[in-house]
Amino acid sequence: MDAVPVPQQQIDQLQRLIDQSKAMVFFGGAGTSTESGLRDFRGENGAYGAPSPIPLATVYSHDFFYQHPDEFYRIYRQEIRCPTARPGPAHKKLAELERAGRLRAIVTQNTDNLHQDAGSRNVIELHGSAYRNYCTACGAEYDIGYMIDARGTPRCRLCGGVIRPDVVLYQEAPPPQVLEAARAAVAGADFLLVGGSSLVVYPAAGLLNDFTGAHLAIINRPPTRFDSRAELVIRGSIGQVLSRIEVHPCAMKP
Repeated sequence: MDAVPVPQQQIDQLQRLIDQSKAMVFFGGAGTSTESGLRDFRGENGAYGAPSPIPLATVYSHDFFYQHPDEFYRIYRQEIRCPTARPGPAHKKLAELERAGRLRAIVTQNTDNLHQDAGSRNVIELHGSAYRNYCTACGAEYDIGYMIDARGTPRCRLCGGVIRPDVVLYQEAPPPQVLEAARAAVAGADFLLVGGSSLVVYPAAGLLNDFTGAHLAIINRPPTRFDSRAELVIRGSIGQVLSRIEVHPCAMKP
């Protein structure tokens, strides 16, 4: 529960921004999925703040994965998406907005597939997906079920190579085509709604510099460095805020 309820005046302003937009894009981070029971990394009770003999920022790095795959998977498997996790209120409302023609695209930093599970179709995954995995030797593809059931370091059934999740690790950059698609979506938006992101991870956060549209709104519990640029800043839960939004289908063009 939010300590201070979000004022109805802010909800009404967000409703107007959504209703008047012709090209709305959502940019989201871990806060979108914490309401589904997943732990974020930088929040008050985030994974990065938990005691660990090896900092998670080190574990989830390119070098550590290739040099210590057994130790990587011992820790990664504890943080991998819980199979029982289900889309939260934010995921569901965003999917509803897309179906109504109100939302053009979702740009997400998450790797949990919850937007797709909620029904969203145009999802740009900046940091990849834990649901896609591939053999580092032959490229064979594996789903998340194989990764969860595997013991120790997952190995390819075809060649015995080490399998890795198709996610962007530290020391790696998002694939150029994915980053370009995200930039195009943000640059083409007339309304950019940011939700559940601390906006400190680059190059993802740098995408806000590509936004030249008329309206920027940010929904996040802690402040972000981009708050001064937004016309609307809401301190609260992205799910609780969006659950108060009504979805009005776009008028049909003649």
